[in-house]
Amino acid sequence: MDTGYGAYMNIVEEYSFGRIKVSGKVFSRDLIIFVDEIYPNWWRKEGHSLCVEDLKVLLRKKPDILIIGTGYYGVMKVPQNVIEFLEKQGMRVIVENTQKAVETYNKLVSEGKNVAAAFHLTC
Repeated sequence: MDTGYGAYMNIVEEYSFGRIKVSGKVFSRDLIIFVDEIYPNWWRKEGHSLCVEDLKVLLRKKPDILIIGTGYYGVMKVPQNVIEFLEKQGMRVIVENTQKAVETYNKLVSEGKNVAAAFHLTC
């Protein structure tokens, strides 16, 4: 499989409430990851409700698929207008609790997809 990323691909190795390990590095704050890049300390304007402006880095890189992890218990809300905006940008959007979102992200990375994930790590 040739993903175009060489041997380096970000894979989520572990996830638990408030903690995630990506390619050997441990993070305790929300983050956005691409196959080849990590944006730590992801902060949202409205905390537990996602806004388009919270995803500026994604709009610059334009992955084909965006997985949004809504937290361990799925507390973070993703308004329908945000999903529709992202879809108009050409992204397929998958919204799941972060435990399931991690599994989906790893599966799509292993398939060589141009995927990114925005993970809320707590609630």
